[in-house]
Amino acid sequence: QVKPQFESRENQNCAMFTAIVYKTQVVAGINYFIKVQVSDNRYVHLKVFQSLPHENQGPSLVSFQTGKTRDDPLTYF
Repeated sequence: QVKPQFESRENQNCAMFTAIVYKTQVVAGINYFIKVQVSDNRYVHLKVFQSLPHENQGPSLVSFQTGKTRDDPLTYF
């Protein structure tokens, strides 16, 4: 659900957009830190916020880090 947000902010279209691993952080909702494969050898780390269910809002892309590899550790940012 955040792929269009990422593509818009990065000004690129991703033929591949596959989540590899993720971590969560509980706040007033949930922060998801997700490693996503965007090409054969390119990865990005996404920070996605999902608000509480009663707020009826979808996930939103908070920030991202590009230039990652498959072996880069997924850390909170």
